[in-house]
Amino acid sequence: MNAVVYQGEYDVTIEEVEEPEIQHPNDVVIDITTSAICGSDLHMYEGRTAAEPGIVFGHENMGVVTEVGEAVSTLEEGDRIVLPFNVACGFCQNCEDGFTGFCTNVNPGFAGGAYGYVAMGPYKGGQAEKLRVPYADFNALKLPEGRTHEDSFALLADIFPTGWHGTELANLQPGESVAIFGAGPVGLMAAYSASIKGASEIYVVDQVPSRLELAEKHCDARGIDFTEGDPVEQIIDAHGGEVDKGVDAVGYQATDPKDVDTDTEDYAYDPAKENPAVVLNQLIQVVRPTGQLGIPGLYVPEDPGAPDDMAAQGRLGIDFGKLFEKGLKLGTGQCNVKQYNRQLRDLIIEGRADPSWVVSHRVDLEEAPEMYERFDAREEGVIKVLLEP
Repeated sequence: MNAVVYQGEYDVTIEEVEEPEIQHPNDVVIDITTSAICGSDLHMYEGRTAAEPGIVFGHENMGVVTEVGEAVSTLEEGDRIVLPFNVACGFCQNCEDGFTGFCTNVNPGFAGGAYGYVAMGPYKGGQAEKLRVPYADFNALKLPEGRTHEDSFALLADIFPTGWHGTELANLQPGESVAIFGAGPVGLMAAYSASIKGASEIYVVDQVPSRLELAEKHCDARGIDFTEGDPVEQIIDAHGGEVDKGVDAVGYQATDPKDVDTDTEDYAYDPAKENPAVVLNQLIQVVRPTGQLGIPGLYVPEDPGAPDDMAAQGRLGIDFGKLFEKGLKLGTGQCNVKQYNRQLRDLIIEGRADPSWVVSHRVDLEEAPEMYERFDAREEGVIKVLLEP
C-alpha cells in the first residue's frame, strides 16, 4: 500500500509499504477514508525531533473496518470509525481516570502513545491506505454510515478536541473573556470551542490575515495581528483591561513579534526568529490576576533545533515571578481525546457544531509531499489539509 514516509529533514515521499495485519486479538484494521496533516507533524518534518527515516506519518485518522480481531466485541466489518490520536489501553490507572493521553501501558517507559509519531510507540501512522488499530474496542469512536460530515468527523481525531481541551485547561466559563494565541487549526478550534461555550469576548492573536478572518467569521472573535503592535496592549486596549482566561495554541515555535518583518507578506516560518517563551509570557501579562491559562500548544523536553542551549533542553525563561504575583493557574498537556470526542461528535450530528470550515484542502494522498511544503511555509490560505487515499 502507499503511505507518507519520512526520509529526513524537509523530506517526505509516497512509498509502497507493507499492509498492516492483525497482531493481537484486540486489533482491527481499517481502510483509511481521511487522514490529516497536523502542525505537530511539522516538528518531525523540520528535523526538530529524534525521528528517524522510515516513519509512516499520520495521527489523525478515520476509516472503515475491514478486519476484526477475534477478541473485539463492539466493532464489525463495515463500521465507520474515527480514532483519537492517542493510543490507549483503557485499563491502566491514567486511562481509568480519563487521562488517555498519558496511558502507561501502550508505550513502555513513556506516558502516552500515538500513531505515526516519534517516541510515541511502535504504531504506524494513517497517512496511508490502511491502518492497524490496537485496543480497538476502547479507541474507536463509531460514526454514522456513509460519508456524511466526513470533514468534520475527521477533525475529531485531534484538533477539535484539542481546541476544546485548551479551553477546559483554562476552565473557561460562559460569559468570560479569553485570549487565544495562535490561529492555526488548534487555535481556531479553541476559538470555536469558546464560542460554543458562550464566551463573552474572544481575542485571537496571529499574523496571517486569512486565519484571523476565519476566527472573526466563524467564532465571532476579534483578530489581533501581532505585526501591528504588542498583542497584549492591543487586547487590553480593546477589552478595557486584562481578560479572564488565556489559551496558548502555539507552543515552543512561537515567534517574537518584534522580530517580524512588517514590510513583507511572507509568513514563512523562520527558526531564527523563535522565542519559545514569548507566548507564555504574553499570556501571563494579558490574563487578569487569579485567572487561568490553558496550554495545549506543544512544548518538548529536548529540541535539537532550539535557538539557544537552554531551550534545547526544554527550559524556558518564563516570568514565573509575575505568574506567582498574579496568582495565576495553568493547565498543560496533550489532549485526552476520549474525554471529549463522543460529545463533540454528537454536536456535529445534531447540527450544533460544524468545524469543517477550518478545512482548506482535501487532496489525494499522492499530493502530501507538496502540501507538507506549503503548510510548513505557512502559505496564505493553507489552514488544514486532509488527505484521501
